[in-house]
Amino acid sequence: MFLRSLTTAVPPNSFSQESCWQAMRHSDLMENLKPRSAAMLEKILTQGSSGIERRNLAVASIDQAFGLDAGQLNQHFEREAPPLASTVLLEALKNAGLLATDVDALFVCTCTGYLCPGVTSHVAELTGMRDDVYLADLVGLGCGAAIPMLRAAQGFLAANPGAVVATVAVEICSAAFFANDDPGVLISLCLFGDGAAAAIWTGEGKAGEWQAGHFTTTHRPAEREKIRFVNDAGKLKNQLHRAVPGLAGEAVAVLFAKRTNNPDQVLAHSGGRDVMEALEAVLPFHLTETREVLRDHGNMSSPSVFFALERRLKQNQPDDQRLWLTAFGAGFAAHACELWR
Repeated sequence: MFLRSLTTAVPPNSFSQESCWQAMRHSDLMENLKPRSAAMLEKILTQGSSGIERRNLAVASIDQAFGLDAGQLNQHFEREAPPLASTVLLEALKNAGLLATDVDALFVCTCTGYLCPGVTSHVAELTGMRDDVYLADLVGLGCGAAIPMLRAAQGFLAANPGAVVATVAVEICSAAFFANDDPGVLISLCLFGDGAAAAIWTGEGKAGEWQAGHFTTTHRPAEREKIRFVNDAGKLKNQLHRAVPGLAGEAVAVLFAKRTNNPDQVLAHSGGRDVMEALEAVLPFHLTETREVLRDHGNMSSPSVFFALERRLKQNQPDDQRLWLTAFGAGFAAHACELWR
């Protein structure tokens, strides 16, 4: 399948890690944390060693993300996810020279909230799609969801080669903020930001257009409890084990060994600082674009790999002929695909 356009978007409010700490330390959050936990948050957010400088969140102020009950958090997701997804999709369609009515199928992946009908229903309405558009919501795949979503889109295009397919990865991580004294939970509070990415795909393309394919996956359910969402009194609580960077590095190395050609660059899900180091230890690449995304936006979950890809494509490097994408997360699962022109 051929890439017609790729666009990313974040909420307008950007917060430095220092400002996040200042908001947290003056909020009711601290009343429920042990001094050791507060010290851990301060260290991560203020010492600049996380690889993150800023994060975009769909809130006017950081303290709005705390103290919400489960219903209010999901209302936050429903209020913010569809318009952010619609905005980025309309921009992607504009860049491809297409209208919403040209779209034959819409795939959306997310894990930070639950809607029924799904986000696709809202996006189709907000963007003005036809009433016969095929809608498919991919939920529960975590940070690695973008690449399985592309694989599903490829299947639709294989059956409908003349179709136009839109894919959107959207996460409102601020709707899944959870706080207690668990170190994995505290690290999550310091990592995640909100964002969305949309791409337009066709089964037929022109010379010089990027083509996607050669999908690979590794799924290791024995490691499921190392990284997943669990339900805690109706809230999404991120369960994050210290072994995750090593798991990511090992799984990505397995997938990279299955590539069909040597890429000019690897674009990866940003994860976090330790994840980046684990990946660079097993790959013959410095993940420049991925590290830049982590620096500027934090870990946005599923859209992150598309942010890195967009940065690489905007460089318009004439020597780039092959790129390798990888994303990973809940499952434990890791996924990859190749782009070439």
